[in-house]
Amino acid sequence: MILYIHGFASSGLGEKARKVREYFGEAVFAPSLSYVPELAVDTLEQIALHCRKRHEPLHLIGSSLGGFYALYLAARHNLQAVLVNPSLRPWETLAARTTQAVNYYDLTRFEWSPRHVESLRRFRVEPFPHPEKVLLMLQTGDEVLDYRLARDALPGARLILEEGGSHAFEGFERHLGTIRDFFAS
Repeated sequence: MILYIHGFASSGLGEKARKVREYFGEAVFAPSLSYVPELAVDTLEQIALHCRKRHEPLHLIGSSLGGFYALYLAARHNLQAVLVNPSLRPWETLAARTTQAVNYYDLTRFEWSPRHVESLRRFRVEPFPHPEKVLLMLQTGDEVLDYRLARDALPGARLILEEGGSHAFEGFERHLGTIRDFFAS
């Protein structure tokens, strides 16, 4: 199974999730996770444990906050992870957003509190024990996150670094074959 983990205020029905489903087909599971970090991680842990019980391989693709969650799961379960413009210190990057937030997919509103921000620290993985199991996809034009933070935090990870782009990682679909090959290695 390929587990696609969306970013903050997004959905398992977002654009990157759709592209991953189109390319990999039924092998993809892309749940719409709770905005509450503990609930999101609990859901992801249940999926990982389900795959383990069934002896089913599990590969992770996480974007932004989903990259943070993917790194946490990869460390706990010794999994491969593709991180797309990941937020590796979301308690810092999301601290300024403590207010009512809007889901980018369906425009619903939710309360994002300082407690939610602080709870993200519990899922921090530093240093990551298996950088060779990470494919890090970064674009220098990311307007939300400084790509250098993720690059420097994961020495030894396989790296795709593109000039320009955006936080959404423009042209993501061009790399789906590379992701397939990474998971096969």
